[in-house]
Amino acid sequence: MRGPRAALALLLAAALAPRPARLHPQCLDFKPPFRPPRDLAFCRRYTEFGCCEPSRDRALLQRFYSLSARLDERTYAACAGHLQDLLCQECSPYAAHLYDAEDPSTPVRTIPGLCQDYCRQLWQNCRTIFRSLSSDPELIALENNMAKFCRYLSLEDTDYCFPHLLTNQNLNQNLGLVTADAEGCLQLCLVEVANGLRNPVAMVHANDGTHRFFIAEQVGLVWTYLPDGSRLEKPFLNISEAVLTSPWEGDERGFLGIVFHPKFKFNGKVYVYYSVEVRYEERIRISEFRISPADMNALDHGSERIILEIEEPASNHNGGELLFGDDEYLYIFTGDGGMAGDPFGTFGNAQNKSALLGKVLRIDVNNNDRGPLYRIPPDNPFISDPTARPEVYAYGVRNMWRCSFDRGDPHTKEGKGRLFCGDVGQNKYEEIDIVEKGKNYGWRAREGFSCYDKKLCANSSMDDVLPIYAYPHKMGKSVTGGYVYRGCEFPNLNGLYIFGDFMSGRLMSLKEDHATGEWQYSEICMGTGQTCMFPRLINNYYQYIISFAEDEAGELYFMSTGVPSATAPHGVVYKVVDTSRRAPPGKCRVEPSPVKVKSKRIPFVPKEKFIMNTPTPRPRLKTTTEAPWGGVPAPQTPRTPAVDGAGRAPRPPGSRSGQRRKKKPPRNGAVRLMRQGRRGRGRGRVEVFIDGQWGTVCDDGWSLAAAAVVCRQLGFPYVVRATKKAEFGEGTSLRILLDDVQCSGQERTLLECSHAGVGTHNCSHEEDAGVVCSREEVTDW
Repeated sequence: MRGPRAALALLLAAALAPRPARLHPQCLDFKPPFRPPRDLAFCRRYTEFGCCEPSRDRALLQRFYSLSARLDERTYAACAGHLQDLLCQECSPYAAHLYDAEDPSTPVRTIPGLCQDYCRQLWQNCRTIFRSLSSDPELIALENNMAKFCRYLSLEDTDYCFPHLLTNQNLNQNLGLVTADAEGCLQLCLVEVANGLRNPVAMVHANDGTHRFFIAEQVGLVWTYLPDGSRLEKPFLNISEAVLTSPWEGDERGFLGIVFHPKFKFNGKVYVYYSVEVRYEERIRISEFRISPADMNALDHGSERIILEIEEPASNHNGGELLFGDDEYLYIFTGDGGMAGDPFGTFGNAQNKSALLGKVLRIDVNNNDRGPLYRIPPDNPFISDPTARPEVYAYGVRNMWRCSFDRGDPHTKEGKGRLFCGDVGQNKYEEIDIVEKGKNYGWRAREGFSCYDKKLCANSSMDDVLPIYAYPHKMGKSVTGGYVYRGCEFPNLNGLYIFGDFMSGRLMSLKEDHATGEWQYSEICMGTGQTCMFPRLINNYYQYIISFAEDEAGELYFMSTGVPSATAPHGVVYKVVDTSRRAPPGKCRVEPSPVKVKSKRIPFVPKEKFIMNTPTPRPRLKTTTEAPWGGVPAPQTPRTPAVDGAGRAPRPPGSRSGQRRKKKPPRNGAVRLMRQGRRGRGRGRVEVFIDGQWGTVCDDGWSLAAAAVVCRQLGFPYVVRATKKAEFGEGTSLRILLDDVQCSGQERTLLECSHAGVGTHNCSHEEDAGVVCSREEVTDW
């Protein structure tokens, strides 16, 4: 097997090799070129890569026979080869350039654009063939004037004229390979598929042949989308009244996952994962629903059966993924319980096999209409361990956000069944894991490849599995796991694991080196120049990458938003497109099974636009506009902000240097909230101003009373939560100014509370304190 694997590795490496970004191969149907499914008999030059199927090749051959029959013997001997060349330019990967067809609104040439020297040669020896090739009256009128005739047939972009483009090294060196910029960043494009969604957390299909897809919003609604892109007015599921979430940006609670049973077509069962409050206790709930007998596009809301509930000790790290494997068992991915550093018990929840948090669980929900709601698969790894929960399939995970099973190579099935997950890190690293039965993925002993809890990390008996890839927080701070591309439409992407980061907005990829078993990293950028200049394609997206998805055919999508709030309707779904090469026409055609629709169809109207001359391929990294309290922020326009030479955003109109009123320094004891390097609005790390400097507060003794003092100083009448363990990041650039703060809650500033003394502490920034404040009383935390 080593030979075929090595060959596959070489093919994938070649497909992802950088090529100049100025190329723009395009066919006359305004789509990328392809490799014909069979050799071409007439236009053999384009057998490996071009724009003709065998049927079109045969049609061109018939036209050649028809035209050449009109030529006398001398003309045929001199001109038949030229006639073939001109006819076959329809098959050139640059056909759209040659025929001036890049703009669908302009008329297409009847003869491809010719280089001047070649045109003069043809005019002198074979100009009679043009009357047969073209009915263009303007061209025929110029037939007796060589200069005007050849000027008429010339192209503005002489790089693309025939036949010089055949020997142009820049145009042919890496033709058909994925475009990459000078830094090796793979340039892909997007199609907008859905918009106006409130934090779209998941997109799934029913695998029933209908090719519908279902998009879930964090607030608890799931919408049905038909193959034509329209959405049904009636939701597929609406449990928004039961789902526990809030409008706060970054709230991790809510409707988090949905999956259809592998035999949904026969049993109509769907499983969902959401946050709920039961008797003042936060839980995650896994429930089963059945399809409505009256409407195949709606679930029966009265059919809910609660399969499993797990208490959540904190509001973050809720997990949320549900998947069915090829074994038809249900896989459930839980977070470690929240807060920071997995502080629960001696070793944390993740390392405690008797806890269900911080785990990958596997249960059997088949044939559960009678008897228990779920059973334990007989080959679960800890079924015989009396100290472990039998549901546990793998452990030592922090908060796996978005996992997927590899469908396997379309031809060899290599890789089929591998389980990829993105596990969100603590302070330093994000990681990608391949999850296997019974394995320990290291948290809280390890974060990425580095030690987090040094005592646990030194324990040689842990035998933890290292990630296949980890990246530092300078690249992103919250990984969103993706998929290995196994779709039909874009062959160059086959085997590429594509994922992203919620905070930085980076799109990234990993490619396996089969010879070494290592994974090679490439960043993904939006196509610049002409890379994405195809109908309907765009080259920009909103920053906060929430989730990835596959449709029923295996094509890849991702969801992002400009405002990471469960109630902000700014989420967009994008389809990933590679314009370097497509599958042959017709190969990927699907015929969806009919769908009976009882609800009103809402046609899809795209809103995003292609950006011309984008100065940088990186996604938008600017922060979200803060909204007044009681409202939600408007989304940022998906653009890269202009900056001056020092990296600053330009001043707004009317602001003048040297005319600003000098700011007064803050008063002693003033506080501010910081979050992700910017001011937090109502939530963040507490920083206090004392004796001319800002500093942080340690969480020793930190309580709701102390948090209430901070919230009141900032104008908030209510405190929701006092946070610890640097939940809102570490203020490493500042001194620690206060420790052991003890407040009654009535003090005007933290300086009036009892504390160890300004600058005196026995803690580190890993214990920076924070708060969550509110203008309204909140009872569901």
